Amino acid sequence: MTIFARLLSPLAPLSSIWRRILAGGLTLAGAAALLGAAPAGAVVTTIGPVTVGLQPRSGAYASAGEPKSFANPAGSPVLHGAGVYAIYWDPTDHYWSEWQRAIDTYFHDAGEASGQLSSVFAVDSQYTDKSNRPASYAQTFKGAAVDEHAYPASGCTDPDPFELVDQIPLEFGGTPTAVCLTSVQVAAELEAYVTSNHLPKGLGDVYYVLTPPGVTVCLDGGGKTGHCSDHTNEKQSYENSFCSYHAAIDPGLPTGEANTIVYAVIPWVAGGYGDGDLVGIDRTAGWECQDGGINPSGKHGYELEKAKPRTEKEEEEFPTKDKEEKAAIVEREVLEGPHEEEPNQKVPCPETNGTCDYGLSDLIINQISLEQQNMVTDPLLNAWQDSKHFENTDECRFLFGPVDGGSVSTNPETFAGTLYDQSLAGGNYYLNDAFDLAAERLPYPGVACLNNVNLVPKFTAPNTVNSGEIVGFDGMESDIALDAGIGYSAGGSPQPDYATYTWNFGDGTPEVSGYAPGSAPCEEPWLSPCAGSVFHSYEYGGTYQVTLTVRDVGGNTQSITEPLTVDGPSASTAGAGAGAAGATPGAGAAAGHGAIPTPIAAEAILRQSLRTALRKGLVVSYSVNEQVAGHFELLLSRAVAHRLGIGGPLATGLPAGSPAEIVVGKEILVTTKGGRSAVHIQFSRSAAARLAHVHKVSLMLRLIVRNAATVSPATTTVVTSATLTH
Repeated sequence: MTIFARLLSPLAPLSSIWRRILAGGLTLAGAAALLGAAPAGAVVTTIGPVTVGLQPRSGAYASAGEPKSFANPAGSPVLHGAGVYAIYWDPTDHYWSEWQRAIDTYFHDAGEASGQLSSVFAVDSQYTDKSNRPASYAQTFKGAAVDEHAYPASGCTDPDPFELVDQIPLEFGGTPTAVCLTSVQVAAELEAYVTSNHLPKGLGDVYYVLTPPGVTVCLDGGGKTGHCSDHTNEKQSYENSFCSYHAAIDPGLPTGEANTIVYAVIPWVAGGYGDGDLVGIDRTAGWECQDGGINPSGKHGYELEKAKPRTEKEEEEFPTKDKEEKAAIVEREVLEGPHEEEPNQKVPCPETNGTCDYGLSDLIINQISLEQQNMVTDPLLNAWQDSKHFENTDECRFLFGPVDGGSVSTNPETFAGTLYDQSLAGGNYYLNDAFDLAAERLPYPGVACLNNVNLVPKFTAPNTVNSGEIVGFDGMESDIALDAGIGYSAGGSPQPDYATYTWNFGDGTPEVSGYAPGSAPCEEPWLSPCAGSVFHSYEYGGTYQVTLTVRDVGGNTQSITEPLTVDGPSASTAGAGAGAAGATPGAGAAAGHGAIPTPIAAEAILRQSLRTALRKGLVVSYSVNEQVAGHFELLLSRAVAHRLGIGGPLATGLPAGSPAEIVVGKEILVTTKGGRSAVHIQFSRSAAARLAHVHKVSLMLRLIVRNAATVSPATTTVVTSATLTH
């Protein structure tokens, strides 16, 4: 028996829309038009006694904002890092434990992934306040708890209350579950809960209040025309409904104060597909509060998912079909039509609770991610907005991708696909894109909605040139997503900001740093000085290591080094001394200035978890006394590697009698002078995959460097070891 056939049983009545479909009075297209009415404005607005930032419910993406006007003219506060608390207000124990587990895991994974440019939250770092410090995508999950305080008497009227399977059906005299909380009641409960548990206030922490299925939240008195998380199938009710919102308790001054509580309210808006605790009429879709039923892999880009329309003959024959035949037709159309994405759904199901609803938590997780970004960039509802009061993610609502994996195809048990576009600390999630203001300010890369940040410095070194010749370096090859933004003057006025380029030519001359593009003086609207492309001339022959460091408007930095060979007399031949400030001298350098000293090197594996090292690379600090070239090798006992199924090349040059080791990671080291720094050593793919499943592992790190002598360079080897645990 199909799911739709089961829903047709007397104990599982269908919603009014599906009843009309099966009776032949409404086509699927007509139902989609009713369910996917025009989207409500996702704006910062005041409804009743509260000002909130709303997220819309919509069956289709509609851009109604003014992204070019997106600004924070007063330099109002953004969050520079936030502790995160999840509060499940659930005295009736209707928030399934597995949903809580999935949501809490997401909070943990998002915290672990803080600082990664591959995260959608990295896009937020371009937004600043008067402090000129970027909004941080550093979030720390400080834990979750269940608030068991009883719900107060309903302060509103639920537009569409639902019934549970274990209730007496409405048609037999039962009463619907009707817990309707106003925004004022929710805020009062949160404030009391924070105070009674001595939890922190201020702009350093944010709170999520999550309510279970059956609990509706309204911004006013509710009812058919109210602004609620539920809605009827009437247009006005639908357009007034919302998926979530964020606000601030006692914001006080425009800059906030010690008693401010920044929070988001996430009602259960994931629908009920697969939830066996609900009767059929309430097993509804949740895509209106996720991706709007959009297929990101459509032939023409983002396009609405839709079923193959019925032919005229099929429409005529539908009323004559029996109940099972109608159910099969409707099921096919629903599976082909708009549907949600649940990358963490359990397949096959049913699950431990006997139903197929585990993946519904993925829709709640997306709402959390939307509110996280809007709270970070507009915590007091007076910072980053456009002229229509649209916030960060509102400019890109219902846009996801590019997709990393999963399938858009619908599972017939869950009515959901499995697409995901974020991998955070090993967890896969389907999260809405964030708005990139830089795309509105510069034509390249010009992508207004992003789910990660590119920061890849690039330049092509010239061919071998002669000393005294002018050579050019083009840093504009670099891929910098956050290349333009807004900063603030000492007086607090907004002013343009751009990515910066810093060049070290490797010959001891001063570094050159500036904005893009072109040569000084910069033309408007660019800031001066410019250094996107630069020219330089080398006085002496040799091989020079040229380093470009780029810094985007979010404060993220990356570097790249390329060698350049210059023909001509060396510095020693010219009587200027060997190794002219970072160059590798030509032959005869040692005779002109004495022998280059033997390199002195030291290394240390910084304290870190195995999980972090596998994901971000092993962080190693090092110091050298002079210009050196060499490499790091990360070694693992061959016996351990064999047990874990890890392959790799054998390490050579170990002391006689040493146990065999294999190389599981390698990093090149080239310096232009002595000093101290750090590197990230990436594990090989096979090693990372296998080591992800062990509790701890002992590793050896070997650094081999040689000095800059062209004849018989001196070599130094340093070996350290460490044990990492998860």
